[in-house]
Amino acid sequence: MRKLVLFAMMLAVAGCVSESTIRVEANQQFQQMRRQMPISSDPVERAYIFCVAQSVLRVVEEPYASRAWEIEVFDMPDANAFAMPGGKIGIFSGLLDVAADQHQLAAVIGHEIAHVTREHQVAQMNRGMVTQGAAAVLGASVGMQQEAQVLAQLGLTLPFSRKHETEADEVGLAYMADAGFDPRASITLWKNMEEKSQGARPPQFLSTHPAPENRMGDLIAGMSVALDRYNAALARGVRPVCE
Repeated sequence: MRKLVLFAMMLAVAGCVSESTIRVEANQQFQQMRRQMPISSDPVERAYIFCVAQSVLRVVEEPYASRAWEIEVFDMPDANAFAMPGGKIGIFSGLLDVAADQHQLAAVIGHEIAHVTREHQVAQMNRGMVTQGAAAVLGASVGMQQEAQVLAQLGLTLPFSRKHETEADEVGLAYMADAGFDPRASITLWKNMEEKSQGARPPQFLSTHPAPENRMGDLIAGMSVALDRYNAALARGVRPVCE
């Protein structure tokens, strides 16, 4: 924890951080999360999630396609997922409660990968998000649960701007379509997320995102282009079977 505190404070003072710098720290944090957070031991669940994630990763552009992406499934009840610069993807098993099939799961994974390929983490951290991360670290107790939450923040899952979220939706929609996943499932996914949040705390994945009606409106507006990409992928014989 002390190292993470110092790193966050250094970045806050510097006021500018490069993508390569974040990649190094992201790798360290990802490995620490693996050590301190419960990992899913369900081979079927892991194989399914890995299949979807790897299918989406096959269509990302360079230099991201050539990176050695690592995927981990955390045995956590939250409907959440994240991707870190350098090629780290974390999926919480609770996400499967709302992502009902491989197409809906691909919508989430494509969205998170898009945050990395569009370097949204770099932009957010350079806008002062590290300062908040440092404050969170300094105020956290040594309890494992709180430490895990702090690691998640410093693990670059801090809130993105609405502009970044909208861009990640757009790019993620293209990724899932190119990978042979039906982009129409993205709309169903957000409906599921909304239903889950009724009368309760919203799923973590939704907590900082644009209003659902705006998000679905944007997805619908981009659906024609996405369906063209999806049909082109099918014509090429791209049909992932992960379920």
